[in-house]
Amino acid sequence: MHKKLFIPGPTEVAPEVLAKMATPMIGHRSKDASNLQREISEKLRKIMYTQNPIILSTSSGSGLMEGSIRSLTAKRAIVFSVGAFGNRWYKMAEANNVPADKQEADWGHPTTPEVVDKYLATGKYDVMTVTHNETSTGIMNPVAEIAEVKKKYPDVLWLLDTVSSMAGTKIDVDALGVDVCITSTQKALALPPGMAIASVSKRALEHGKQVKHRGWYLDLLELYKYVETKDHQYSATPSLSHMFAMNFQLDRILAEGLEKRYARHREMAEYTRAWARNHFALYPEEKHASVTLTTITNTTGFPVKALNDALGKQGMQISNGYGDLKEKTFRIAHMGELTLDDVKEVTAAIEKILPTL
Repeated sequence: MHKKLFIPGPTEVAPEVLAKMATPMIGHRSKDASNLQREISEKLRKIMYTQNPIILSTSSGSGLMEGSIRSLTAKRAIVFSVGAFGNRWYKMAEANNVPADKQEADWGHPTTPEVVDKYLATGKYDVMTVTHNETSTGIMNPVAEIAEVKKKYPDVLWLLDTVSSMAGTKIDVDALGVDVCITSTQKALALPPGMAIASVSKRALEHGKQVKHRGWYLDLLELYKYVETKDHQYSATPSLSHMFAMNFQLDRILAEGLEKRYARHREMAEYTRAWARNHFALYPEEKHASVTLTTITNTTGFPVKALNDALGKQGMQISNGYGDLKEKTFRIAHMGELTLDDVKEVTAAIEKILPTL
């Protein structure tokens, strides 16, 4: 039995989108492949509100996270973390011998503009990383406020992780001044996992020329070179199946209308937060709560695994807390293809199950 997924990823994929994964192969160096990849890029620029080049990587979002911090840090990076995935960016820097510092907010709280200002004012950094939406804690960072502070430091590149928020809420890449905006297929874009996406500014690509050891497969400059000089080709064989599905799904997203899509996500988030407050407690500071996922404090101490086992018998799945928050919290994702009716279905099921645990 298929379980309807209310987890941070993979998310539900529409049957007609899944069917596009079975499209017969074409030569990845063909004109047809170039046309496909060009169409995808044009649609992604609309969704990301950017004129910057788009690059694709057959990897998870973590691939382009690692590639960007390695490819672009010539001096030192400051990693602003609000949870497990911000910490991952710092681990990537360490693993690649990239000079970096980490500023970690108390979990459940955002990266503040004041903290960003404090670190950038030192002049030590040429790169900063921010997690827009942290699925471990349910925090959505105030990127518009951070962007205002960032304007004071035009020489610092801004790398933004929007893996779990892009297409679920408006992220105006160019207005914010983001140099590298990273997302991936398996979250609010509602596609199967396996491909990462980034918009990359021309100044970031120019800055990266200073970095000698950028790797190869995930080198942003190498990826861009092929897109630019080889008519939307890639240095290594890409996942054409994902691209067939992505091209189709991007049409569906644009047909829904971006503002309508964002409103649908806000509606689900507001309902889930109200339900969480009524029955438990919100884990994140509510002012900065995510619109694509809600992290809920397990105030009654019920066994989350047992709840999920029972939900599974009804064809649904939520997510336990992440890492140190396992069993202390649980998470209900509300992104991608899901609707308010789906959220009402899973919360009602939880209410019926809890007295039996």
